[in-house]
Amino acid sequence: MPRFFSEEIEGDRVFLRGEDARHIQKSLRMQLGDPFTVCDLGGTDLSCRIEEFSPDLVTAAILERRPSEAEPTVQVRLYQALPKGDKLDLIVQKAVELGVHEIIPVLTSRCISRPDGKSMEKKIQRLSRIALEAAKQCGRGIVPKVGALRSWEAALSEMGEAPLAILFYEEATAPLREMLQGAPEQVSILIGAEGGFSREEVEEAKAKGLLAASLGKRILRCETAPLAALSVLMYETGNL
Repeated sequence: MPRFFSEEIEGDRVFLRGEDARHIQKSLRMQLGDPFTVCDLGGTDLSCRIEEFSPDLVTAAILERRPSEAEPTVQVRLYQALPKGDKLDLIVQKAVELGVHEIIPVLTSRCISRPDGKSMEKKIQRLSRIALEAAKQCGRGIVPKVGALRSWEAALSEMGEAPLAILFYEEATAPLREMLQGAPEQVSILIGAEGGFSREEVEEAKAKGLLAASLGKRILRCETAPLAALSVLMYETGNL
């Protein structure tokens, strides 16, 4: 069944405008009375039926409200050191499919990519569109946010306040499974770029309260590591 996102809800009516309205009418060729699903961006699915068309507006009646079954029980914030090229596009797309709650790019000492403010702003806009399309495709109940680029210090400060914060490091030995006892509701994870983290950065992270975890004995690429970490985390918390 077609699925869309909208916060424009009034009583028992929901409104879809612009590109979504045109997609419903011109691409999907839906008719009055046809059913579809709208997510309210807060984790609730709305079963709807089309009531009225205009060129850039679709009005639908809400038939039923229910919690989105696609949302995991754990909220995961992925702090991803900025990789080269378009690797972050893939990371965002697949992380959304795997259930991430938010993705935050981070600038670390070994990041090769160092865009200026204007370039980074455009990059985040593109990544946000990728997150939206991925959320639609995989049936999410929210659209995970792509946050602004954080400095290393800002990222550690935020993660230090999290209930559970984990850094993945190739020299760590503790498996992720050991850190997920007690069904955590919120987890922040930190993944390096090409070249990983320096020893100084690892020590700084530990001093802020982050735990160092291993993803096995093989060295994973920076675009593989976050997806492996999310897969294990979702599996161990019963969300995969």
